Amino acid sequence: MKTVFELCDFIRETSYAIHEYHGQGHLEKVYENALAHRLRKAGVKVEQQHPIKVYDEDGTIIGDYFADLFVEDQLIIELKAVKSIADEHVAQILGYLKSSRIEHGLLINFGSYRFYIKKYALTPSSKKKP
Repeated sequence: MKTVFELCDFIRETSYAIHEYHGQGHLEKVYENALAHRLRKAGVKVEQQHPIKVYDEDGTIIGDYFADLFVEDQLIIELKAVKSIADEHVAQILGYLKSSRIEHGLLINFGSYRFYIKKYALTPSSKKKP
């Protein structure tokens, strides 16, 4: 993988293949394991339940959270197995990106009949508050 965008395209294709094969109805952990397995098989660096530091605005570390998947040291993947994505799921991934200072993230839902994936990105200017 050369860029984060190429990486996201590959993850999108792989995730869709998992959704086609396994369908909906499994627990989130099943999809997490399947995606991690297939990405690793393709030579992609993947860490499951990886602790990521949460920073306050002045740079002080104020805690950790665990990313479902952390890919190639640059991409947070938040997985869901729910009927539909809700506003709080979007707020969750955006909060993770902002407080961890990681620019790129994917929100993927395997729990619906219709496959869902969306990329989120925070630029340095969108992380600042007046």
